[in-house]
Amino acid sequence: MINAKEISKDIWWIGGSDRRLAKFENLFPLPNGVSYNSYLVMDEKKALFDTADESISEQFMENLKGTLGDATLDYIVVLHMEPDHCSQISNVAAMYPDVTIVGNSKTFTYIDQFFPELKNIKRQEVKEGEVFSTGRHQFSFVNAPMVHWPEVMFAYDSESKALFSADAFGTFGAVDSGIFADEYDFEKKYLADARRYYANIVGKYGAQVQMVLGKAKALDIKMICPLHGPIWRKDLDWFIDKYQKWSTYEAEDDETVVIYGSLYGHTKSAAEAVARLIREKSEKQVSVYDASKTDVSELISEVWRCRKIVIFCPTYNGGLYPPIEGFINDMIALGVQKKVFALAQNGTWAPATVKPMTDKLTALKNVEIVEATLTIKSALHNGDREQIDNFVDAIVAK
Repeated sequence: MINAKEISKDIWWIGGSDRRLAKFENLFPLPNGVSYNSYLVMDEKKALFDTADESISEQFMENLKGTLGDATLDYIVVLHMEPDHCSQISNVAAMYPDVTIVGNSKTFTYIDQFFPELKNIKRQEVKEGEVFSTGRHQFSFVNAPMVHWPEVMFAYDSESKALFSADAFGTFGAVDSGIFADEYDFEKKYLADARRYYANIVGKYGAQVQMVLGKAKALDIKMICPLHGPIWRKDLDWFIDKYQKWSTYEAEDDETVVIYGSLYGHTKSAAEAVARLIREKSEKQVSVYDASKTDVSELISEVWRCRKIVIFCPTYNGGLYPPIEGFINDMIALGVQKKVFALAQNGTWAPATVKPMTDKLTALKNVEIVEATLTIKSALHNGDREQIDNFVDAIVAK
């Protein structure tokens, strides 16, 4: 059965949701599923903006054919060539052999790599600022390289004032009965997944996001149509402000997150005791996570949200406890900035993780590492109270 919705005059959402996929990019858990958005413009010329992932191909094709009816498809506009959006290009082209693919030079390089069978298909190469017309609708293109692939483009429709934003402004999470963000309590249902999506997928490319946000300021945008998650038609400034913070590495909340690794529970107990004291002395929220049980994508999302990160790491084989080391390496890979770190170590015969953690974290830009550290020998005891107080006071003072 066709499951499509007209989101503005002539513009149809024809995507779908996957609630069975365990991990996005085989990395990031999807407890709430994910949507794949595709858009069909039913104007004098019929234009499809991106396709969909293989997992929803049957629903996508049904939506496409059902919405087109007896009409033929004139164009496939490719804004992003990642397989979760381009997987059906060849199938659509086989169904509508006279279709023309619209993209930039890098788009066609990747099409040739993914779909060599399309080497003779009609192509229309576009550049930034050029206008593509379907009749009433005039689309201009905005290059958005590395948000988050090199070929990415946005398309802006001057008629509907809709911005087709590729992966930008997207979020993990399936869409349910509504396709618009204002049909939900977005902050409750989607914000955590939106932050986790941005931090882990796009987080490394803050400078590129800033460049695109600058370009977007010149456009009169009334609707944002991303490739994942709900469409925005109200309160756009609220979500754009989130992107402004995330892409400049500014914390959403002046709060502290405590992340620990613990073999037998002693480091856990110390982390929880310190978290409670930070909460009492700062009168601000403190969140605590076990790096062995919490997926690293969730930890990265919390790093983006909070200003202060306290890391408790036991010594393991003379080095860092692997889940903590993986977490720190992920922060380095994603270019985390503008954070305050505080470090604690534990070990029975050789607590020795503060120095290697410090060495790794100093590779990050614009971060501060609290001078006071906490050293635990096997377990915390009442005699450690002064050291703990000094550690907590130094964190709160920042």
